[in-house]
Amino acid sequence: MRSVKPQLVIQGVGLAVLGLTLASCGEGVLSPRGSVGADEVTILYDATVIMLAVIVPVIVLILVFAWWFRAGNTRARYLPDWEYSGQIEMIVWSIPALVIVFLGGIAWIGSHKLDPSQPIASPAAPLEVDVVSLDWKWLFIYPTQGVASVNRLVIEAGTPVRFRLTSASVMNSFFVPELGSQIYTMPGMTTQLNLRADQAGVFKGLSAQFSGDGFSDMGFEVAALPADQFAHWVETTKAQGRALDPRSYGRLAQPSKAVEPATYAPVAEGLFEDISTGRASTDRTFEQEH
Repeated sequence: MRSVKPQLVIQGVGLAVLGLTLASCGEGVLSPRGSVGADEVTILYDATVIMLAVIVPVIVLILVFAWWFRAGNTRARYLPDWEYSGQIEMIVWSIPALVIVFLGGIAWIGSHKLDPSQPIASPAAPLEVDVVSLDWKWLFIYPTQGVASVNRLVIEAGTPVRFRLTSASVMNSFFVPELGSQIYTMPGMTTQLNLRADQAGVFKGLSAQFSGDGFSDMGFEVAALPADQFAHWVETTKAQGRALDPRSYGRLAQPSKAVEPATYAPVAEGLFEDISTGRASTDRTFEQEH
């Protein structure tokens, strides 16, 4: 067998790392488009730098020790009976302790600053959106506007969005990487999340919790629009006249995969509360009972 040249291995690893780095720059958590996502990236970078304070010296010392204690170095002293040094112990334990203190401080401050239920300070009133995870699609209800959409979340750029989230099936996870803060949806429970897109654009949303056969297709589009375009979308949706009431919701809640985006208007009042408390049926007996 031919031996692989070390230079080729190094070049291959370097190209792989470079490719992964470039691939992560276009979108995702390292390319935030909102204030929450930007704060989370800052925490990620700070934590990485703090941990590098241990990782880099350890890597350097491994190389230094390997070079110094090589077989051909007659100046290296071998001390088999050496067993303790208070100064070395102080250094060895103080650095990890400081790392833990700094990381703990970042986690403590960040967990309070980025509390999902904490409203985002803004002169604009937040947009209310109710989120329901189904098998295997996402339902977005706009209670103030009286409209709803499936697998497409339309929001107003620059305006905070206040989410209420629940699940009509199994536990799931709502996540828009470029906006930040994934949060779980659970049946019989309502969670809260506040996000904001600081600029107009189209982002990818996904389910970050395995939930069955259709999980891989349980993605959705997030469209952050200027105020006039968002108002136009609401009016267009209302003009379509496809109502979301308990009967149509019962049909929508049936398991389905790779569902195309759709809109509804008007929306039955209190539908989200019925779903979150389990009063809205999602099985096939619903239509028979009604």
